[in-house]
Amino acid sequence: MVRRAGGAVTSVCVFCGSSDGARPAYAAAASALGRTLAERGLTLVYGGSNVGMMRALADAALRAGGRVVGVIPEQLVGWERAHRGVTDLRVVGSMHERKALMVELSDAFVALPGGVGTLDELFEVLTWAQLGLHHKPCGLLDVEGYFDDLVRLIDRARRDGFLYGSAAIPLLDDDPARLLDRIVEAETTAALSTTGADPQ
Repeated sequence: MVRRAGGAVTSVCVFCGSSDGARPAYAAAASALGRTLAERGLTLVYGGSNVGMMRALADAALRAGGRVVGVIPEQLVGWERAHRGVTDLRVVGSMHERKALMVELSDAFVALPGGVGTLDELFEVLTWAQLGLHHKPCGLLDVEGYFDDLVRLIDRARRDGFLYGSAAIPLLDDDPARLLDRIVEAETTAALSTTGADPQ
């Protein structure tokens, strides 16, 4: 699971809701991100579901010719929620195994709007980053200000001394292409810092 920064971003793990949410903009953003990942030749790693924003994300990537890896616990397969049309469907024994494999398969992370499951996945990778268990960039694709309050909470935690460094502070943008650009830039900067090269 531990990974030293320094490799190019070739796969991006996306966390998002298994419902469409109350606003059409949420599913639209998921589709836009999936399409953008495919157009850039980046593999999408996601939770393997065939419902809600997760389906919109995966279907858009597949329609654009992208590679999609779904990771889903066996229990959810039993509920007939697995996306059988993805490039590579991995069935695991538990939610814990799902998160660990998604991290292992990915070079970076993006969170879209979602519920407690999405937030759990997001905060686990941020926690691992702060502990130095991985050095992979993480971003939030903000949709109609969905993450405004979360960003304020993270900033409050930083100001009040509960976060240290920048590893647990995600990148933020409301445009998929710009967010991916920032993620690649963050990975490149991290790679240069590990080699001692001058980023300028």
